[in-house]
Amino acid sequence: MPEVISRMQFLSGDLDGRRAVTRPPWAGAENCFVEQCTRCSDCIPACPGGLIKEGRGRFPMLDFSSGGCDFCGECVRVCQPGALKQDPKHDSPPWDLKAHFLDSCLSLNAVICRSCGEACDERAIRFEMRTGGNALPALNQDTCTGCGECVSVCPNDSIRISSNSLRDVAA
Repeated sequence: MPEVISRMQFLSGDLDGRRAVTRPPWAGAENCFVEQCTRCSDCIPACPGGLIKEGRGRFPMLDFSSGGCDFCGECVRVCQPGALKQDPKHDSPPWDLKAHFLDSCLSLNAVICRSCGEACDERAIRFEMRTGGNALPALNQDTCTGCGECVSVCPNDSIRISSNSLRDVAA
């Protein structure tokens, strides 16, 4: 079943949602988030890591270029309209996003690089040796939180954080 895309994605020709921006944690479905978010920008200064930026249409988005999200919940705490909702009764993950390696990954192209694995606090990224001597990145889907810490350290911009349904994201 195809995912629901926002009007903005439709108008920009992103019919499969591959260029969707990453919203702050606990944002929910894009169409619901866009309806509920008043673009007050309170979540932007609340983010201690400075990862929440003003995106297209003044809607908040995450920018992993400077680091990863530690899911502190400050953005949820200051969200008065309720566009960001964390259920205190359930210890559920903030989203279904995971790291995905693009074809341009240095390790996938026989160049030794393990920056992402070294940056991953959850140890979700490991490198598996293969015939020929180079190690390929492998992601443990169960332990990856989609925090984005691996994105900022990638020297080749070859990691995307996206939904598993968008696993084949192209650069």
